[in-house]
Amino acid sequence: MRVMLKATMDTEKSNEAIRTGKLPEMLKETMERLHPEAAYFGPEEGRRTCFLVFDMEDSSQLPPAAEPFFSQFNAKIEVFPVMNQDDLQKGLSQIR
Repeated sequence: MRVMLKATMDTEKSNEAIRTGKLPEMLKETMERLHPEAAYFGPEEGRRTCFLVFDMEDSSQLPPAAEPFFSQFNAKIEVFPVMNQDDLQKGLSQIR
């Protein structure tokens, strides 16, 4: 299932992670582990936030995907299903 993981990081923790080089290191490891089809980074409500869209084949993939954000950046995590246009069209065609 295609999901979006949104991680909103604590400013103090992420500032420190930038100073020490841990933030780019952790993001690189996360990208290598999840192989997201899309990854976006930017501010939301004044905090560093990343949006990762990836295929979660099994719910057991959630802890290793989210834990680095929790433990290293005191992040608020949200994970929810998403669709691309092809998925939406396929789903809508089944509503008749």
